[in-house]
Amino acid sequence: MSVALFAVPLWVELLAAGLGGLQGALVAAEHRHQRIDVFGVLVIGLLVELGGSLLRDVVLNQPPVVIWQNWYLLVSAGGALVGMGLQAVVSRLTWPLTVLDAIVMGMFGAIGASKALALDVGPVGAVVVGVIGAIGGGMLRDVALNLPFSFLQVSTLYAVAAAAGVTVLVVLNAFAVPILVSGLACIAVTVTVRVVAVAFVWTFPEPGSLRRSRAA
Repeated sequence: MSVALFAVPLWVELLAAGLGGLQGALVAAEHRHQRIDVFGVLVIGLLVELGGSLLRDVVLNQPPVVIWQNWYLLVSAGGALVGMGLQAVVSRLTWPLTVLDAIVMGMFGAIGASKALALDVGPVGAVVVGVIGAIGGGMLRDVALNLPFSFLQVSTLYAVAAAAGVTVLVVLNAFAVPILVSGLACIAVTVTVRVVAVAFVWTFPEPGSLRRSRAA
């Protein structure tokens, strides 16, 4: 696939940027005990966008779009400001935050994998780039909030959900499915796996539990 053929619609990337900023601000609201001010919330919202786009472009050795295109940071900042306005309502609810987080992961994963494929990266590499794009924003957010990385913790298949969605996109691309359709499938699979895993508390076992089970 030629690089010239790669074109994620601008509104899709800006939507991902806005939702990333919104999600970052809402997560920051859950940590009021850290006394994060308005500027801090704005920065955390921007970090979600930076992580999802900047790390992806660095890995692909491409000019970071968040730096070269003004709209990305502006829209992400706007999303963070909206998130600050919604904190009092949404921060009390767990499921909206979980679903929003999964949607953001799915969108950044789809964009990252699509860009990798357009640059002639192989299928396995495209999955890796997509996962980096999907979880990169969460990584920078967790660093800023001094939290353990979400994808490294015994959570509910955080990175697995991203990898599942990205893999579906890469497989569909191999069968010449239009990128818009495969991108939507990526988001749908990511959200489904993440939400179902949270609902049923699906996790990987901890190393200690494996040792105990062998000893038994």
